[in-house]
Amino acid sequence: MSRDPDRLFNLLPQHVRRRDAEAGGPLRALLAVLGEQVDVVATSIEDLYDDWFIETCAHWAVPYIGDLVGYRALRGYDDTGGAAAKAGDLGVATRLSPRRDVAATVALRQSKGTLALLGDIAALTADWPARPVEFGPLLAGTQPVRLFSGDAAAVRRRALAAGGRLADLRQGALLDLIGSPFDQIARTAEMPRISSARRRGRYGLAEIGLFVWRLKPYAVTYAPALGIDRARNHFTFSVLGASTPLVTSPLPLPLMGQTGTSAYHPSAQLAGQDNVPDFITRRMLAGRLADYYGPGKSFAIWRDEHRDPVPLAAIVVADLSDWAYQPRQHQVVVDPELGRIAFGADHAPAHGVRVTCHYAFSADMGGGEYPRNLAAAPVSQSYQVGPGQRFERINQAYDQWRQDNAEGGQPEAVIEITRSLAYEEAIEFAVGPGERLELRAADGARPALRLLDWNADRPDALLIRGTGPADQPGGQVVLDGLLINGGGLNVSGPLGSLVIRHCTLVPGWSIERHCHPVHPEGPSIVLERTTACLQIEHSVLGAILVIADEVAADPVPIHVADSILDATAPDRAALSAPDGQHAYAVLHSHRSSVIGEVHAHAIQIASDSIFDGRVNAARRGVGCLRFSYVPSGSRTPSRYQCQPDQVLAASRGEAEYGERDPAGLRTPPEAAVSRVRPVFTSVRYGTPGYGQLAIGCATEVSRGAEDGAEMGAFHDLFQPQREDNLMTRLAEFSPAGTDAGIYYVT
Repeated sequence: MSRDPDRLFNLLPQHVRRRDAEAGGPLRALLAVLGEQVDVVATSIEDLYDDWFIETCAHWAVPYIGDLVGYRALRGYDDTGGAAAKAGDLGVATRLSPRRDVAATVALRQSKGTLALLGDIAALTADWPARPVEFGPLLAGTQPVRLFSGDAAAVRRRALAAGGRLADLRQGALLDLIGSPFDQIARTAEMPRISSARRRGRYGLAEIGLFVWRLKPYAVTYAPALGIDRARNHFTFSVLGASTPLVTSPLPLPLMGQTGTSAYHPSAQLAGQDNVPDFITRRMLAGRLADYYGPGKSFAIWRDEHRDPVPLAAIVVADLSDWAYQPRQHQVVVDPELGRIAFGADHAPAHGVRVTCHYAFSADMGGGEYPRNLAAAPVSQSYQVGPGQRFERINQAYDQWRQDNAEGGQPEAVIEITRSLAYEEAIEFAVGPGERLELRAADGARPALRLLDWNADRPDALLIRGTGPADQPGGQVVLDGLLINGGGLNVSGPLGSLVIRHCTLVPGWSIERHCHPVHPEGPSIVLERTTACLQIEHSVLGAILVIADEVAADPVPIHVADSILDATAPDRAALSAPDGQHAYAVLHSHRSSVIGEVHAHAIQIASDSIFDGRVNAARRGVGCLRFSYVPSGSRTPSRYQCQPDQVLAASRGEAEYGERDPAGLRTPPEAAVSRVRPVFTSVRYGTPGYGQLAIGCATEVSRGAEDGAEMGAFHDLFQPQREDNLMTRLAEFSPAGTDAGIYYVT
């Protein structure tokens, strides 16, 4: 707190202050020192008042307040969340901090034993939307034979009074929900318990399942839809042309009345399909179209630059898997499961289609409209691009910066794209020594850069050239928040650094409707005789190709963190030189997933990472791999706590103690090696579970990072810790006599 250093001195009589000034001010200096100590005491007293409340207390006071209300501390925060808070990573600290959990302790105790409370616990403890389901009422009951002497309909009603409903083949909407958290069909009892370690059961008298959605909904706001035919009447919600399923935009649950002075209020009901990021099915949309369509809802469609969206009465839901459905006049057909739109051939949009929708993904990675930390740029160095701005094209803003730099000496510039539109331009940036150019999306925007076939004699790419003498420090180029498809980046010349953060460079350049890459061997980044230090953060990209002169320059440093490097197949090169040779580069990998082979000059560090393809480092005496997965047969630097090395070491240990035949260890145990190989929900970019570790993935990988989190690009989600904490809370707050378990919907 800033205070006046002379406030104690000003309290003295005027003649004393005058005599002190004549003497050189020793009394004033002394009182200033005392005032500093008074400020320390006053600030401490004010902080003590803040420490009385869980919402404002210091980090160290959270466990003490928790003890006052009988709070049971969860595992993982002291090791992970506390370290993240000290390092300044507030996102990780917030997800794992018990502050919100402690604040809700009293209200949770008051609602203990209620079913809706379990869904709230998932949100409070693990930050996951969830729906608890009590399986006992869904069990089918068998009626005594003596009851069948009466009316058959009455017998059927009594048979269903205590259980779920029978399957009615005429109600397709209910049949679509079979196996989901909203299933209402009666089942017979299962013997395995829901907490069984081997085969888990669901349907029992005292079983409660907590269905959890791990994938999050990400919005695309008033973005262009992609026309995929010459008639311009078939479109996809995805600007990439892929069949991407739509998800709901969750609505918050209504809350009960005030519960004391706690910041938490229990939910009034269980989470429904409107309250979770669930995939929208055709039957669901057809039955409740008004709940999902329109501005501010799950999706909306505009045509021909109209201000108002397509009327609700014109929307028709149908299966467009083969585009066989023919819309009538003025109808707009939507397929939410494939993310497709069809117009009639006689009334196709003449000026394009805009859409607002939501897609599912695991984390804030790649180009998206999610919030990012953007540094503020001076007005004189900022060039806005978009509708209603000074510039409509990226090249116009770049040319203006070159002109301003030549006239007034502005070596730094930020070109900011303000809207989620598609830009089709041949872009070439030239950056000299001491210059810095940042091309970024505005907060809340996801622009798409489509690199079309502009040149017939060579592949098209976004060109970045470093200019000036090679012996001077090169310039810097930053790409932030962009979606780039149709080609990659070509970097050449003396450049200081190239920073790519929160960007998507589509693996394989483009994807087709089933999310298969169009050019599987096309590199996303080509480093051609450049001195640039490549830094990749929170991004998705394809292969990296390095063309370098090993005699005239040092190896190119490549830093990859919290990203996915995807060569589209494990046997293709994700990092290499031409013809699969060693790239003259030094790799640094932190919390990343690499799908493909790595052929590098050296690997300085690889930590908490997954290499799904073979790794081959030319210099094995430099660097270290730690807490990572590296396939057997790879040539790497020294490895520490890596897989499958650990399972092989455990097998050898069993042989030494006589638990396994030593003769079987002459070759690696295939069963152990194959068991710990990473298993992904999907390895095709554009699908919802892309890059996510599958539920059946080995615990050595899903919990194999240094801090007990999962290896790979989604390490910072801390899903194993969140699962453990949620299981602890379920055991504490489940109704008496019940057994609870977690089921992952996504």
